[in-house]
Amino acid sequence: MFENKAILHVDLDAFFASVEVLRDSRLKGKPLIIGGTKGRGVVASCSYEARHFGVRSAMPMKMALNLCPDAIVVRGDMEEYSKQSKIIKEIIASEAPLFEQASIDEFNLDLTGMDKYFGCWKWSQEMRERLIKESGLPMSMGLSINKLVSKIGASFAKPNGKYKVDDGSEKAFLAPMPVGKIPGIGKQTDRKLRLMGVRKVKTLSEIPVKLLQREFGAKPGISLHRKSHGIDNSPVVPFHHQKSMSKERTFQMDTIDVQNLKDRLTKMVTQLAFELRKKNKLTSTIAVKLRYTDFDTHTQQRRIPFTSNDRELIRHSHELFDKLFQRRIMVRLLGVTFSNMVNGNYQIDLFNDTEEEINLLNAMDEIRKRFGAGAVSRASSVSFK
Repeated sequence: MFENKAILHVDLDAFFASVEVLRDSRLKGKPLIIGGTKGRGVVASCSYEARHFGVRSAMPMKMALNLCPDAIVVRGDMEEYSKQSKIIKEIIASEAPLFEQASIDEFNLDLTGMDKYFGCWKWSQEMRERLIKESGLPMSMGLSINKLVSKIGASFAKPNGKYKVDDGSEKAFLAPMPVGKIPGIGKQTDRKLRLMGVRKVKTLSEIPVKLLQREFGAKPGISLHRKSHGIDNSPVVPFHHQKSMSKERTFQMDTIDVQNLKDRLTKMVTQLAFELRKKNKLTSTIAVKLRYTDFDTHTQQRRIPFTSNDRELIRHSHELFDKLFQRRIMVRLLGVTFSNMVNGNYQIDLFNDTEEEINLLNAMDEIRKRFGAGAVSRASSVSFK
């Protein structure tokens, strides 16, 4: 007989905003918005006080301030958020038998088997108390037999709460919830389900799987069916941090054509930036490498604000290229590397990007997902000022 799983999901509440309150206690209890401070910037995160007014992540800053004109706007500090996330991770690593970091502010812990010796729920509560005490940050947690239900349980417990879904009650727990509460159901799927008259998870669970497959596709249909029944067999996989990613191009014929070299560099950076966003990563260091026809090799790198925006990364890569390409002789190899990366759900630079830039990035990424990473790219001639 197989032993039932016990999966704990830990979610740092309003993480960016909570870190800012930790840094400045005068912000406690006030409507706080983290994000781009430019006129067309967007919201990266906000406190629960701001959410009360309808402010949400990825909302245009102008709209957010119309909803909550008294909000305090902070630009955000990704390095500090990464530092606080690392503190949480180190505490969990010192106690948990098996865990994964799902994002900068979410963790999954596999506690299977601990009921024999200690009690998973008791252990989970004590772990949460330790995390709050040592970090000073609020957090919610959910415990169940799988990652899906535990994540929803943690969301149900917000803010700063805890919830246990007993074995066998997963379907009943999910039944009264709006379908949009299920992870992976985005705005388009939610809209289509509503048009079908499906608003609650209970209704979704009653739809034949073949009908869901016909409407949403074979794999998505099965996924919707399983999730609506609280079924999720995905394992907790220990995370191995990817330190860098890079691309290089050795030319069949050495070249001195600057525009061609910049076009090649733009294409490589665009493809790497797309990979960053697919993996929910941000980079803070970019390096460009040139190898001349005599095999003399030079590299320039710089630290930059955490980003996955190809527009910013292209600009930096071109500036580094201009510093490198001083000898004006044939080039045989060109390369670019991103390093010092962090995890996060923030696929775009919400501290710097405008609403228009975010929409453009999302549109280009949709094309790349359908037709391949090289399907669309920015032109090297675009002004980055």
